[in-house]
Amino acid sequence: MQYWPVPDLAAYFGGAWRLDREIRTADGDPAGEVTGTATFTEAGGVLVYHEEGELRLGGHTGPVTRTLHYRPAAPGRAAVHFDHGGFFHDLDLRTGRWTADHPCRADRYRGEYRVTGAARWRQEWAVRGPAKDHVIVSRFTR
Repeated sequence: MQYWPVPDLAAYFGGAWRLDREIRTADGDPAGEVTGTATFTEAGGVLVYHEEGELRLGGHTGPVTRTLHYRPAAPGRAAVHFDHGGFFHDLDLRTGRWTADHPCRADRYRGEYRVTGAARWRQEWAVRGPAKDHVIVSRFTR
């Protein structure tokens, strides 16, 4: 697979994206989905990610939101933080691909970013542990 190098996160991510997310069980069976939008805006030297969408999970349907702060570390690199300030993971997309880990209590999130074009990227998070066991795939397109 070819990856799209991203030397400037703000230039690449800036603006609005369509968000399509699928949630699968550990066995790969569909469990839920989210459709919506994600935006990246600069504020005080930070790239602010904000998503809004609709979650369908089992019999539940309802709104979802999320905000993350991408704090630049160097060209193509950032430290990603939750909106409450806690550290989430590092990010380096200079090659167009990055793997990240995040411990969440006894569970572990293993994520991968893949940038595959000027208007296309995805994240995949495998969540494993005593409380969670699923895979989240988010696709972003313009």
